[in-house]
Amino acid sequence: MRAETELRAALAGVLAVAAGVATGELVAAVVSPYASPYQAVAAFLVDQAPAFAREWAIDTFGTADKPALMVGVGAALLLLAVVAGIVQVRRPPWGVAVVAVFAGFGIVAALTRPTSEASFLLPPLTAGIVAGVVLVVLCAGSRTAPSEGGWNRRQFLTAAALVGAASAASTLVARQLSRAGDVLAERRRLVLPAPASPAEPIPAGATLQIEGATAFVTDNADFYRIDTALQVPRLSNRDWRLRVHGMVDDELTLDWDDLLAMTMTERVITLTCVSNEVGGDLAGNARWLGVPMRDILDRVGVSDDADMLLSTSVDGWTSGTPLAAVTDGRDALLVIGMNGEPLPLEHGYPVRQVVPGLYGYVSACKWVTDWEITRFDRAQAYWTERGWGVRAPIKTASRIDRPAPLSTQPAGRVLVAGTAWAQHRGISAVEVRVDDGPWRPAQLAEQYSIDTWRQWTFDWDAAPGQHTLYCRATDGAGRVQPEQRVAPIPDGATGWHSRVIRVADGQSG
Repeated sequence: MRAETELRAALAGVLAVAAGVATGELVAAVVSPYASPYQAVAAFLVDQAPAFAREWAIDTFGTADKPALMVGVGAALLLLAVVAGIVQVRRPPWGVAVVAVFAGFGIVAALTRPTSEASFLLPPLTAGIVAGVVLVVLCAGSRTAPSEGGWNRRQFLTAAALVGAASAASTLVARQLSRAGDVLAERRRLVLPAPASPAEPIPAGATLQIEGATAFVTDNADFYRIDTALQVPRLSNRDWRLRVHGMVDDELTLDWDDLLAMTMTERVITLTCVSNEVGGDLAGNARWLGVPMRDILDRVGVSDDADMLLSTSVDGWTSGTPLAAVTDGRDALLVIGMNGEPLPLEHGYPVRQVVPGLYGYVSACKWVTDWEITRFDRAQAYWTERGWGVRAPIKTASRIDRPAPLSTQPAGRVLVAGTAWAQHRGISAVEVRVDDGPWRPAQLAEQYSIDTWRQWTFDWDAAPGQHTLYCRATDGAGRVQPEQRVAPIPDGATGWHSRVIRVADGQSG
């Protein structure tokens, strides 16, 4: 009987915490889409985690780092629930105390979010109260002995089923409420304006029509996503505002209609994440539509002493961009369109930034709602506060895209293909080396612009055996990509990409 009591207690804890979480999410759906206690706890853990832990998560999980974190938080919550239930049966009211501590943690997490308001207290507080009450009731009935006031098996399972059904219903209602006025429908209806300055057509010679080679333009669905938003913001263009203030002559607030009334520019630009390892795929090339950021700065009158644009996302994340990179003539854009469509939600809808030549963490603020013109010696952005590089120009990189690593190729002619980038400097040469042999020039595809990546091919006369291929690029300024391997953090990886290839006699198997 004791084993059944323990099992009931564990189930009671899980159901109580589930009921609390579901209720908290329901209240959050009414209060604010950013008031979710579950999301707040996860975001708090990300913000407070040491730099090595965040870097390990990105290196290990890549673009799946957010789902991995959410699964981890869920697993920890499940363990906490089991402990709370067992402790509540053995030593009441200590199980309730466990729930109260975790609810208190949720309150702290919610109130310390960058966008928090006093109302953000309600979801975790309600979640804690509901979880505590349900825990007391179910644990009281978890005892199998009627003399102890327990319930028989049918009574307990009936109560458990009712709590589970109520939790599921609350979760469904919360999701429906969070979708009210869904921006997805708004995005589908949106018709982008035609650019006054369209992008140059992409010449056939700029893109390789070779199996296994990277496409010159990256599809929206395949474009990498690395950011700190555990919950993708759902910001309507009706609610979007951009406040421009700080070291300016005249403060300015733009709304969506103001933005659409401005001159639109379309450009093809390659973005790269600073977390990209040598040979990694955290880079993408897209056709962006937006307003030149310099046009907005010209309207407010920037102080001569200012050197930094501190941009803030609707969820409170910040990036610090050198003002020189916005005003030196490059195509720094406040973007509303991506590859002929409105921005996807996960890529910044309705408005984001794109600045060629800089890693995204200092330039590519998504869901941007605030610009403060300031100085680097007066302000720090999210990642620079955590020790990452301040100005972060993109380093020259090249990678081998085909043949696949550890693949077996037939002896004779093997076509090697890859991609290289050095945004806002361009690529002037790529070389390939086989094992310890000499560097040989690769054939470059046509260069579209200095702000996009450049593709290349190399004809290799492959001899049987196992070989290592290396590649290196030279940027438009004549600087050769260094051999030394440097980790991505704090300001970008360096090193030659390599692939091990097996070459067999005759046809590949």
